[in-house]
Amino acid sequence: MTSDEQAIREMVARWMEATKAGDTPAVLSLMTEDVVFMTPGNPPFGKEGFAANSAGMKDMKVEGTAEVMEVNVQGDWAWMRNKLRVTVTPPGGKAMTRAGFTLTILRKSAEGRWQIARDANLLAPEAGAQS
Repeated sequence: MTSDEQAIREMVARWMEATKAGDTPAVLSLMTEDVVFMTPGNPPFGKEGFAANSAGMKDMKVEGTAEVMEVNVQGDWAWMRNKLRVTVTPPGGKAMTRAGFTLTILRKSAEGRWQIARDANLLAPEAGAQS
């Protein structure tokens, strides 16, 4: 495994830890300024939209797992394929689990940090789980 691939895998682990902790500023720091997210049934959105969505989830408990399936680094650009499972539980509510795959494009910053530049998130309600 190359040092870039290891750094990307560590960035994914930081993302998951920060998400679980509700640390939106830490998650936002893992994105480029021009990031674009694509999710089923929604128009693409950027960093500002991600921050707004996160603010709406501040009282929710979020847990998840990420399995990096594949990483390919080409200079200052890379792509990865992940298998994700995320459970969100609202206060006093039932847990909602979504699972599936993502295809993510990353860019190395001038400081040498890998950040998410584009993300296609294909998570769907998990079979047998609340939606």
